[in-house]
Amino acid sequence: MPDQYAPPPGPPPSHVQQPYHDVTDQAQTAPSSAPPPNQYNPPPQAPPSQPYEYDYSYVKPPPGPPPKDQPYHDWETAVPDTSLLPPPPSMGNQRSATNNATEQEAEQGEAWCLQHPFTPPMTVPHELLMALDRGDVGVIKPRGYRGDLTRTRQGVWAGNTKSTSPDTSISSANPVYSVYAHSPLNTGRPRTIYYEVRISKRNRSEVSLALGYAAPPYPTFRLPGWHRGCLAVHGDDGSKYINDRWGGKDFTQPFKPGETIGLGMTFTARDTNAPPGYDGPRTNDQRPLDVEIFLTREGQRSGGWNLHEEGDAEEDLPVVGLEGLNDLYAVIGTFDQVEYKLIFAPTEWMYRP
Repeated sequence: MPDQYAPPPGPPPSHVQQPYHDVTDQAQTAPSSAPPPNQYNPPPQAPPSQPYEYDYSYVKPPPGPPPKDQPYHDWETAVPDTSLLPPPPSMGNQRSATNNATEQEAEQGEAWCLQHPFTPPMTVPHELLMALDRGDVGVIKPRGYRGDLTRTRQGVWAGNTKSTSPDTSISSANPVYSVYAHSPLNTGRPRTIYYEVRISKRNRSEVSLALGYAAPPYPTFRLPGWHRGCLAVHGDDGSKYINDRWGGKDFTQPFKPGETIGLGMTFTARDTNAPPGYDGPRTNDQRPLDVEIFLTREGQRSGGWNLHEEGDAEEDLPVVGLEGLNDLYAVIGTFDQVEYKLIFAPTEWMYRP
């Protein structure tokens, strides 16, 4: 029907010719071009160009049966709860941020260890075991030690070193852990060894001191923790060292002048028949003892680790000698200038087990 939407008569308003407006003649005004009201009303129906609703009744479905419902994806089962997994191994440092021995000294220490294998456990006389329980522990001053080390009273030793003092390790005269006398495999009871070091308030800000334990023999010209069968926490950088002659692993804050620091080890018989789990020491490991190391500061526990915690397979060296199957001695490392007290007497510890 061609005349259904005929345009209105006359030209559209925009095509009405406007008279010339002379801007110089301010009195002349252009006539109004607006059409009279209702002269150009829109048609009563919408023009055919307006969109309209599509009729989908003519669309055919695709051939074949409809697809089956996909199975439900249980993401909680597919993604395990990582909070139950053991913590990842802590990464070691290639160098200490404070002090480092030379590579030649490290090689000398390794050569010494190769020439002096572990000594087997010894039978400790009953009198020495009784003295150990009282904290009456003697110490051995190493050959390279430059300074004083004197017994002030039973179970307490006062020491200081000079600024020219090299790396040295003071050792207890007798084992503080005896396999025959203290192993839970022999006694049926857990065993904890512990001692403290009180740093002088007059000490310089960097504390050149390390607390550790070692299976004998250990090179006294090296700091504890650097070679086999030995662990330690170093006061200058706060790192823990377990058979690690590089930079240790981040563990705690550096020691401070005036602080009392303690280091302990607890040996517990493991139930090797217990199923694996994450809520305690139960693992697939068949080692007979669990070994926990802990640090105290000002009489309060301040961190620790399990000797058999997961480590780096390429960087971490074995912990043989520290597993409770060898006698262990207390080993205190010193270098440069430091002033301190060694406290083996339980009655004078700040920490109360």
